Amino acid sequence: MQTAIVNIGQLVTLAGSPRPRIGAELSNLAILDDIAMLIEDCRITAAGPYAELKSSIPVDATIIDANHRCVTPGFIDVHTHLVFAGNRAAEFEQRIAGATYQQIAAAGGGILRTVTLTRAATEDKLLAAARRHRDWMLRSGTTTIEAKSGYGLDRDTELKMLRVIRRLNKEGPARIIPTLLAAHTVPPEYKDRRADYVRFVAEELIPEVAKLGLAKYCDAFCDDHAFTVDECRTVLTAAKKHGLQLRIHAEQFRSGTGAELAAELGAATADHLETITDETLQHLRAAGAQPVLLPGSVFALSRTQYPPARKMIEAGLAIVLATDFNPGSSPVPSMPFMLSLACLQMGLSPAEALSAATINAAHSLGLGAEIGSLEAGKQADFVIHEFADYREIAYFIAAPMRPRVFIAGKEVAG
Repeated sequence: MQTAIVNIGQLVTLAGSPRPRIGAELSNLAILDDIAMLIEDCRITAAGPYAELKSSIPVDATIIDANHRCVTPGFIDVHTHLVFAGNRAAEFEQRIAGATYQQIAAAGGGILRTVTLTRAATEDKLLAAARRHRDWMLRSGTTTIEAKSGYGLDRDTELKMLRVIRRLNKEGPARIIPTLLAAHTVPPEYKDRRADYVRFVAEELIPEVAKLGLAKYCDAFCDDHAFTVDECRTVLTAAKKHGLQLRIHAEQFRSGTGAELAAELGAATADHLETITDETLQHLRAAGAQPVLLPGSVFALSRTQYPPARKMIEAGLAIVLATDFNPGSSPVPSMPFMLSLACLQMGLSPAEALSAATINAAHSLGLGAEIGSLEAGKQADFVIHEFADYREIAYFIAAPMRPRVFIAGKEVAG
């Protein structure tokens, strides 16, 4: 069965990206005006002027009128903590009153608060909560989501979270990419036995997760209140040995916390990087690691130090944007809002931000040949926006837009 999207006013294809975009390439969106797009068997077969394609559209094809609006690839959110129980609204109130993220964590709140709730929740309850979060993302145009564990910090709950991610991915319609983040923080039962917990993750949990095929990536949180560089090296080296690809939370609050390790171990991404140095940027560039920038967590923590995105672009790094959606430091599920923050707080142009949220994001997940742009052969994941100009995604800040969202050529409802 064929589908034809007709009367597209502005088709932002982002075509021609066999590798992640860098430098001036980030601004080249490969836009086509007054276009039709043909889809068959979930994949794009052609895009061009309707007059040229009309003869190849069968009479029984499904015709979707875009009403001269803008069409872009679906957003790809490559850093989320999608699965968790409860919320941390009380801590939100504490931060407004002046408490810092680190102070809340030291008092037993923060990640450990969510760990307590998530351990107590059934798998079905976690699935229902994750489905709700996923639907928020779908409604704003996100079609692929990376999702981490990390609110279990024990064998049973970490596996439970990863099973939820697998069930949600199988259920569809969004593609969910699983990441093991058992090295998120030290659980209370290991408070005085850090080395034992690192050993458990590296020698017991990672091999089991890899054997069960429950994760594609392994992540670790490298920070003063989480894990040291050496501890993260132990965890990520074990993950690499067992066939998992690597990501890392790095340099969020202090430089020297993880980005060099990402380069050393060949991680796919180094995420956060608010405090990264110019020298370390060059090491990431040489290693081919992609920076994942998370302006939502800076915003939600009322901080002012955003990642140095312009320096990264000037250094030739293939930047990515993501939400860091989580119940504590970034309860922000909206990729369009990330584009707004990237433009207003990090100096990106709307084109650069869109490239970072689509094609570069796809490459950071090893899916650049499958999604992230609208060209023949790729899966038809796209969004018909309510407007005619892609710049309006970032320009209308937090607007209650309801775009039409398509995954594998089929319209989905969030």
